[in-house]
Amino acid sequence: MPVKEHPDVSRNWFIQGGQAYARFRPEYPPELAAFLASISPNTHLAIDVGCGNGQLTHQLAEHFTSVTGIDPSAEQIAHALPRENLTYRCAPAEAMPLSDRCASLVTAAQAAHWFDLPAFYAEVRRIAVPEAVVALISYGVLHLEGELGARFDRFYAQEIGPYWPEERKLVDSGYATLDFPFAPVELPALQIRLDWNLEQFLGYLSTWSAVRRAREAGKEDVLQRFASDIAQLWGAAEAKWEICWPINGRVGRV
Repeated sequence: MPVKEHPDVSRNWFIQGGQAYARFRPEYPPELAAFLASISPNTHLAIDVGCGNGQLTHQLAEHFTSVTGIDPSAEQIAHALPRENLTYRCAPAEAMPLSDRCASLVTAAQAAHWFDLPAFYAEVRRIAVPEAVVALISYGVLHLEGELGARFDRFYAQEIGPYWPEERKLVDSGYATLDFPFAPVELPALQIRLDWNLEQFLGYLSTWSAVRRAREAGKEDVLQRFASDIAQLWGAAEAKWEICWPINGRVGRV
């Protein structure tokens, strides 16, 4: 279909409100929370640090008596998923408002690369019960098949790449190069697999820090050109394509 005839090309997909993160960020596979609960010394209290809108936090609440989500962003917490055994606190990872020796599991999902790690690790050791588990989880770069995948790969590596902060390299490496001073536990092979339409796909990209930085740098044309290309390759806007993200991370025992 020619660009001018596609109804979704002229839309600015990259302007989203404060709820975009909660709407479009992919959820972790339920097997992840189940695994983390299974290796924790008990299931009394889990702490999810840098919890955002509470995606992993909410899943952990299926397995723990009590879960606390901590995030420095009041806006993120305002859109967090509620649950009876869940508490959210607005605080940084490096100064958690928690008592000593309280947590059997400490997680950080798609967040640890932003932390002052030595200060965070000091807090983990302070709040952890003996043999507690600490898990730094990330999901890698998404994968699409065919022409869609090729166009996305070019956008990620070449067009939006210069606008990623330096910390993004830690995500791309699956946290393999992250300092992690805990006794290692092997993370099982897991993936996020979703069937998304065009709005969900581009809505997710709108939550990227690199997209925000590109817009601030006046590179709206780069974003719109990519959205236009993807819209043409996608077909009908409501058509669904499978998107996969590998689950990576470092898991250890305190």
